[in-house]
Amino acid sequence: MTTTSPPTIAPDDPRAPDVLALLTRHLELMHEQSPPEDVHALDVDALTAPHITFVSARDADGTLLGVGALAEIAPGQGELKSMHTAAAARRRGVAGSLLAHLVDLAVDRGYARVSLETGPEDGFAAARALYARAGFVACGPFAEYLPSPHSTFMTLDLTAR
Repeated sequence: MTTTSPPTIAPDDPRAPDVLALLTRHLELMHEQSPPEDVHALDVDALTAPHITFVSARDADGTLLGVGALAEIAPGQGELKSMHTAAAARRRGVAGSLLAHLVDLAVDRGYARVSLETGPEDGFAAARALYARAGFVACGPFAEYLPSPHSTFMTLDLTAR
């Protein structure tokens, strides 16, 4: 499953069978790495809410490579949710493509800021590095999050774009 062209990123249904399987694996991984009270990944029903745009990345043959979502959490502010790349598609730039797509969507919507919550544990190191490369910086809890030793909060100021 080698790709020479970038993935196609488009809105998708989180209830589609292949997407549901990837999201189920995502939730399992989150529960393996964080205590239950610090798992902030959204379930499938939550990802269908009207304030959330859910997208998938697919290969030219339609193979699901990854998923991600942008939630509007306040006027002018978005939150990245449920970013996950299929194991077979890692290290191929899928996560970076999804991140760029979601940030561009936030800019198009006129958001001033997009933020996220991830874990501080080693299992989240690649995600934190991806976000840092994209310009995200550490911040305090936002929206309804509370401080936790199991959460790392990051934000990206979009006003300069």
